[in-house]
Amino acid sequence: MTPPEAGIGTRERIIIAAAEMVSADPSARLSVRAVAARAGVSPGSLRYHFPTQRELQDTVLRTIYEVVAPDDRINDQSIPARDRLVECLRNVLAPAGVGAQARESWAQIYEAFIAPEPTAESTEAYQAFWQQAQRRVESWLAVLTAEGAVSTGPETGDLTARVRFLMTVVDGLSVERALPSEESTLAAETATLYLAVDAVLR
Repeated sequence: MTPPEAGIGTRERIIIAAAEMVSADPSARLSVRAVAARAGVSPGSLRYHFPTQRELQDTVLRTIYEVVAPDDRINDQSIPARDRLVECLRNVLAPAGVGAQARESWAQIYEAFIAPEPTAESTEAYQAFWQQAQRRVESWLAVLTAEGAVSTGPETGDLTARVRFLMTVVDGLSVERALPSEESTLAAETATLYLAVDAVLR
């Protein structure tokens, strides 16, 4: 077990250790023993703070998203709704980087989830990432819907379909960041994000 860092509580050490494991290997299975050993706590202590493995995984992914892609400005009504939503989506893309960094990010995803035959663990890990991302996008649209910025009604389509559409656009743009391009990737990306957001808000 690693020695505990001064000033950091047990729960925080567990989250940090699990986040480090996920960052090093996106398909990592956050087993109680492995996370507890890395955090320098007992398995019983980990279970006290996180009774289920799903609760631990959700907390870790939520923490990672909050650190790398903050979304607190979604509530700032002094900024137009479409600009806020584009900013949130851009924050999701930012950690992937551009060029070599984006290629490395996608190489890791390919090695973890695409190249090997799917296993129960890799499927669970990927679904956890996807569901956490889905919940974040849903929360952004819920804020904008409450403000009246998102059209609702039978003719506008299901909110879940709009969430999936935005996630598909972001996935496509993250792949585009890794591909060779003669034009400014970020300028084209911004235009695409606005097109997608306008389609969802209408």
